[in-house]
Amino acid sequence: MSKQLIIADNIFDGENFHHKAGLLINNDCIEAIVSADELSMLGASVSKQTVPGLLAPGFIDTQVNGGGGILFNHQTSRDDLNKLCKTHLSFGTTAMLPTIITDHFDVMKQAADTLAQAINEQKSNIENNIVGIHFEGPGISVNKKGTHCQSRIRPLTDQELELFARQDIGQVVVTLAPEVVPAEQIKWLTQHNVKVSLGHTNASYEVAKQAFDIGANGATHLFNAMSALNARAPGVVGAALLDDDVFCGIIVDGHHVHAASLKLAIKTKGIEQLMLVTDAMALAGSDKTEVDFFDRKIYRHGDKLTSSTGELAGSTLTMDVAIKNATKTLAIKLSDALVMAAATPAKFLGLDNRYGKLLPGYFANVVALNDNKDVTHVWLKGKLVK
Repeated sequence: MSKQLIIADNIFDGENFHHKAGLLINNDCIEAIVSADELSMLGASVSKQTVPGLLAPGFIDTQVNGGGGILFNHQTSRDDLNKLCKTHLSFGTTAMLPTIITDHFDVMKQAADTLAQAINEQKSNIENNIVGIHFEGPGISVNKKGTHCQSRIRPLTDQELELFARQDIGQVVVTLAPEVVPAEQIKWLTQHNVKVSLGHTNASYEVAKQAFDIGANGATHLFNAMSALNARAPGVVGAALLDDDVFCGIIVDGHHVHAASLKLAIKTKGIEQLMLVTDAMALAGSDKTEVDFFDRKIYRHGDKLTSSTGELAGSTLTMDVAIKNATKTLAIKLSDALVMAAATPAKFLGLDNRYGKLLPGYFANVVALNDNKDVTHVWLKGKLVK
């Protein structure tokens, strides 16, 4: 792939805006942002493309259960995973963690094997937007299980720990409850490069703080399925908000969390520690209105998902809609929402030296947004895919 230049009205590089500038891409990486005065100096050997609107870093989603009609737990083949990932790629997600909800070990292993195959394909220049995997469970609290299947919730054994520590499945995130998973296991996971995130937990403030102190650094869908912040019991919410090193995912869909709670989280954590996630289910990016889910069904009512037993059951969000919701509902600047959708999750995953910004040396994962914040173009490592 030769050099290419993408010219736009504005470029947000993850830190600053550049007006009437060009993004110079060399193979799969950013080489430079070229100012308006310098554009004419580039020779004919550089292919040029002009797009209206704004160029921004591609989105990074750390919690993607499904999409395009595919639920990863139920459909773990390579073709199914490819469809799931391409669905979210079309909405601007250029890096993601397919997510396995609490399930039997053989399902977890099959998902990991399929994902390892997809990551290995990247060595042969067969690009995809997978950077790791998120195991949401099985070591979670029954009392805070949400829509997870209770019969599959269990303590972690050596086989789960070994699976989480695999080196061929990218960056691993594990959601767990620290009152269920012993501190020794949490510390072991963090020592083996696993990002431990507290979620589906009824832990006390003290137990949650201990988990954060020994290396856990995430809170899965903050406020949802975790012990709340109360006057004399700050809970997991209080521990996560108070710890400056903890990254918190938030679902901004108008159903999971009240806008005032989200605004409080932004004031407390800042955009550098708060990241947008979709928690997308199979119905995201799909026309389907219902889907099988273990021994139940998930039903779609507008943009809200509930299971046949009444609980919220993930979301229909894609990252572009999450950004729109954040700017409208939370009244934050577009640049802040873009940081929460790219730079912050990149930092949480430890990938912030190549992902999340449009700076020299970073992968050329780029989205173009029009004035309505719709994704019009997507580049994955320099290749135009939408």
